[in-house]
Amino acid sequence: NIRSIQEPYKRQAITIFLHSNMDRGDGNVKYILTGDGVGSLFLIDENSGDIHATKRLDREERAIYTLHAKVVDKRTNETLEADTEFNIKIHDINDNEPKFSKDLYFASVPEMSDVGTSVIQVTATDADDQTYGNSAKLVYSILQGQPYFSVDSDNGTIRTALPNMDRETKENYQVVIQAKDMAGQMGGLSGTTTVSITLSDENDSPPRFANHTFRLSTLESAEVGAAIGRIKANDADVGRNAEMQYSIVDRNGQDMFTIISDQNTQEGVIRVKKQLDYEKQRTYSFKVEVTNTYLDPRFMYSPNPPFKDDAMVRVTIEDVDEPPVFSRNPYIIEVHEDTAAGSFVGVVSARDPDADNNPVKYSIDRHTDLERLFNIDSVNGTITTLKGLDREMSKWHNISVVATEISNPRQTTRVPVFIRVLDVNDNAPEFAMYYETFVCENVQSGQLIQTISAVDTDEPLVGHKFVFSISSSNPNFTIVDNEDNTARILTRRAGFSRREMNTYLLPVVISDNDYPIQSSTSTLTVNVCACDSRGNMQSCNTEALLSAGLSTGALVAILLCVIILLMIVVLFAALRRQQRKKEPLIISKEDVRDNVVSYNDEGGGEEDTQAFDIGTLRNPEVMDANKLRRDIIPEMLFPFQRTSPIKDNADVREFIHGRLHENDSDPTAPPYDSLATYAYEGSGSLAESLSSLESGCVEGDQEYDYLSNWGPPFKKLADMYIGKDMVRET
Repeated sequence: NIRSIQEPYKRQAITIFLHSNMDRGDGNVKYILTGDGVGSLFLIDENSGDIHATKRLDREERAIYTLHAKVVDKRTNETLEADTEFNIKIHDINDNEPKFSKDLYFASVPEMSDVGTSVIQVTATDADDQTYGNSAKLVYSILQGQPYFSVDSDNGTIRTALPNMDRETKENYQVVIQAKDMAGQMGGLSGTTTVSITLSDENDSPPRFANHTFRLSTLESAEVGAAIGRIKANDADVGRNAEMQYSIVDRNGQDMFTIISDQNTQEGVIRVKKQLDYEKQRTYSFKVEVTNTYLDPRFMYSPNPPFKDDAMVRVTIEDVDEPPVFSRNPYIIEVHEDTAAGSFVGVVSARDPDADNNPVKYSIDRHTDLERLFNIDSVNGTITTLKGLDREMSKWHNISVVATEISNPRQTTRVPVFIRVLDVNDNAPEFAMYYETFVCENVQSGQLIQTISAVDTDEPLVGHKFVFSISSSNPNFTIVDNEDNTARILTRRAGFSRREMNTYLLPVVISDNDYPIQSSTSTLTVNVCACDSRGNMQSCNTEALLSAGLSTGALVAILLCVIILLMIVVLFAALRRQQRKKEPLIISKEDVRDNVVSYNDEGGGEEDTQAFDIGTLRNPEVMDANKLRRDIIPEMLFPFQRTSPIKDNADVREFIHGRLHENDSDPTAPPYDSLATYAYEGSGSLAESLSSLESGCVEGDQEYDYLSNWGPPFKKLADMYIGKDMVRET
């Protein structure tokens, strides 16, 4: 069963009547209701079966409720009628207005768009039943935004309504759209939303100069690449459509200046391309053109003005006090080496480039001419020599000439002057090296003994050409010129004898071919040697002579090396001697050979002046080196006392032989002689024993009379021991 009720506009009582055939009106029947919303939304009168709604029913929340009703006997609670299911369907009424998904929409459309260009589509929804009546049928309309935009009444699409909308004129539009149900009829509910529409930029505006003449000024000393000014054009577009590029149109301006675009400010920055000169040109006028970097083909051929503009730029050059300018930079001057002091070398010239043309003076930077070889006239710039030049010492001289304005000494300019010293044939050729050779006693006539060559420190233009010659009357040797700046020395006769002459000094004349001709005489040393049958040298008058022997320079070098090595050895030995430890007078305790006497005596007054000076026992190596030395002649103060030799002691002999045998048979002993020290105490020693063992001698065996013969230094010691003996005898 389906029961239909209409969705109420307001909360009002709704009653559904149920009745069972088993109900006879005697009050014995009870109605029971179960199902959706029972207890919270629906209540049933158990006596009458009337169902009441406790709240307002909203179809948009739930359109159908399923309920179950049964009838039971109140007394026995027996079911009188089986469960009956029925549905309650809520009929829709127009109680919901249309709602848009957003309260505010944002959209954009390019400026200059054609009429009917779609901008955005807005959509509204209605919660009412779309299948029942016109409660959910919506119609869109525009409340605000005409005549620029229109809206499709069926789907809510917003379109442009006017052509050529210009962003530069108006950029933002607020459009209000309404959606109304009931197909737009009177009494229908409606909802609205706002759409913010922005016209996006198109490159429809060309750049324009606000001023068609720009005046700039700069100093003539402005460096190449320096910015001298900025010019700016305006473009109503934004973003990349407003980016501009500038260019210089006139050739006059292109040669001296460049212009680049500043991407941050869209300004044209004019820079110096070449060095400016106030004296040559004081003003420059040229045309600058500006265009958009990115062009839109749709507007390039429009009836509007062309998408570029131009302006005139006038640059005024300001004068600067400039330093002098040389006519050349650098100067290269040539002079012959035989030029006398005071001779002309060359001329440098400088002028003041300013309009005043102030006079200048010249000077040489002496840091570049430390030898003071050159001088310069301070007025006319003439360079002369102060000394003679030698090409063999220095082929080039590089000096700096300074030009200074007389009226303003701070304005100076330097120029390098390279002076090349030209060669003059002022040096004679000579042997390329020291030549010393030998000739065999059994040599044959015409045999080659040496090939010689020559060198010349001069530098002729056509190269060296040497001529070798010896005296034609020389009976022993002859020379043959090889025509390649070398010559061969040959024997003129056969057979030489060391007895007659063991060394020949052969003068060789060497001449060059330059002008004036220079010649010198060099000496070839020829030693006569004994040779075998094959011509191999066996012996000569000097041991240093070989066919491939050492030259004098090599021998000198070897001698110097030997001397240096000897000096190193001497220095090393001296250092070792200084580092040697200073040894005390008594090296070890075992060197004690005398009696050890212990006494304690307190000295008196004047008698101590004859006491022994202990300083004489000091080690001479540690004594003061500055102390004056006084040589004395030793005197025999007392006769030499020869002590009787100690009798042969068998114990000591056996002890020494035993230790010697042990050392000889020791496999670990070093393979070289060494000193072994042993301690052995026996009887028979004249010295008092320091141990508990007594010596073989008694105190009475000792005599000290000889102490009185030792002189004043030992007087105190003699008194002590001789007095002791006298007391003992008494």
